[in-house]
Amino acid sequence: MKWPELVPDSVCTIPVKIQFEDGINEDGSPKKAVLFEGNCNYSENSKQVLDQERRLVQLQATALFNGDIAPGLDISGEVVINGGTVIRRIYSSSRARNPDGTVNFTKLELM
Repeated sequence: MKWPELVPDSVCTIPVKIQFEDGINEDGSPKKAVLFEGNCNYSENSKQVLDQERRLVQLQATALFNGDIAPGLDISGEVVINGGTVIRRIYSSSRARNPDGTVNFTKLELM
């Protein structure tokens, strides 16, 4: 059965690149690897949440992607938006699933 797309490709217009740290370079700087490169529905909205250590964290944006952007992988690292004009760290990620178990969309909360 075909399930409706809650985040269709037509609303995903902002180019983004998701990077994560994959070890250390020879000079000691973190080695960046690209996890995903494509378009998303990006909206800046501010809210405050408590983290695991009961500290107040300011979330500044949300990125929504159609489908599963990294099947079987944990999504962490940073998001480069519009070719480097904005860089945000990933606070949390979630995958909304259809009743048959497939991923409908991926949501990233950004700091």
